Amino acid sequence: MAAGDTGRAQQQIDEIEALSSIYGDDWCVVDEDEKIYCIKISDCLDQPKWTLCLQVILPPGYPTAEPPIYQLNAPWLRGQDYTELANSLEEIYVQNIGESILYLWVEKIREVLVEKAQSSHPEPDMKKITEEVDEDDGDDFLLDYQPIQEDQIKMLNYMTSESQEDEELPPIHHGNPITDRRSTFQAHLAPVVTARQVSR
Repeated sequence: MAAGDTGRAQQQIDEIEALSSIYGDDWCVVDEDEKIYCIKISDCLDQPKWTLCLQVILPPGYPTAEPPIYQLNAPWLRGQDYTELANSLEEIYVQNIGESILYLWVEKIREVLVEKAQSSHPEPDMKKITEEVDEDDGDDFLLDYQPIQEDQIKMLNYMTSESQEDEELPPIHHGNPITDRRSTFQAHLAPVVTARQVSR
């Protein structure tokens, strides 16, 4: 058993050294003792549009008995995109049980990012995404209040209790995402003047 553990530990060391030399500054050691690593992956080297941070923890049984524990971090990665990418990584693990797979994972993620960059997908502009959400909220707002517009008295009461200015969503400014250790942070800033704007 100890010999197996030693063999796995050596495989992990060899894999980490190889990945560190291949990916250079994009490869980051978060915690050597806990075997936590992070790699920044992008669609191209010169002017990346799509980027993603893959964080992995290598358990003692990796690679022969356990898969890596992983987390995918990107502001644009959610819903169907996240599910499809996670399924692809798990499929790679199943097809290569017992082998070192981090390189395969990184290159699969890069392939997905390159496909996004080459397809009709626009650049992941967080401001655009927020504006789209804001527009959707506006549509929902109109739909919610259309029945009120039919009742003139209620509409007048509504107009006097809340001015139209209070109903406008303020512009939301988004900072660049930064990754520190195992967490990704992104600042969001919006000037608000009413409690209603805060809740919306």
